[in-house]
Amino acid sequence: IHEVNEVEEERCKVKTSRKKAKQLHTCSQCGKSFRLKGILKQHMRIHTGEKPYTCPQCGKRFRQKGVLKKHMRIHTGEKPYTCPQCGKSFAAASGLSYHLHVHSGEKPFNCDQCGKKFISSSNLKKHLTVHSDEKPHVCSYCGKSFSRLASYKQHQKTHDEVRDHVCCECDKSFTTAVYLKQHQRIHTGEKPYKCSYCGKSFNQSGNLKKHERVHSGEKPYHCTWCGESFKHSNSVENHMKKICLKSSL
Repeated sequence: IHEVNEVEEERCKVKTSRKKAKQLHTCSQCGKSFRLKGILKQHMRIHTGEKPYTCPQCGKRFRQKGVLKKHMRIHTGEKPYTCPQCGKSFAAASGLSYHLHVHSGEKPFNCDQCGKKFISSSNLKKHLTVHSDEKPHVCSYCGKSFSRLASYKQHQKTHDEVRDHVCCECDKSFTTAVYLKQHQRIHTGEKPYKCSYCGKSFNQSGNLKKHERVHSGEKPYHCTWCGESFKHSNSVENHMKKICLKSSL
């Protein structure tokens, strides 16, 4: 009887696993499986490029309704996530999460190169570029090198002087659509780049990057003479000019 029960139990396990397998919805492109058909439908947009949700304010499109909802806060100014310690509000939960580290002093992301700690993974990622010297894309005109192909291609246009992207507001022309989009924020007042520490907004990612160093304490620019570190490139340039001036006296 005991053996019969074991056999029956095994049959039930097999039957249950088969039933679960039938319930899974599998992506025909990459083989990833999902329990809900709706989740698979959302996933498929990664392969098809479909973005059915459009922002009524700026026309930007999104794959998921939830992401559009978060994006809309840029236009509405809604900040539903509030810090219980100081009352500061944030548009995204991640912004509040990073901000809470300011109060706790916690820096959970460590650089495995130098041991420096950071509040967020994005700040750690930015910091890691200090240690990486790999820049395989070299400009044939001036010798300047780039780590990313896209940056290299944009730089090449500065030599070609192809300014085929024109602002409809002031007729100013630019070499790339990216530069034009950045410029147009002067007219629209859009500031899509928000500081994860304090919520301050900027119209360019580069300005946000410089600002976040106030919170993170990151100093990626180093003097080749004495090794002193600085937050901004112009600071290290001025510092090195002073050293050169002193050495010449």
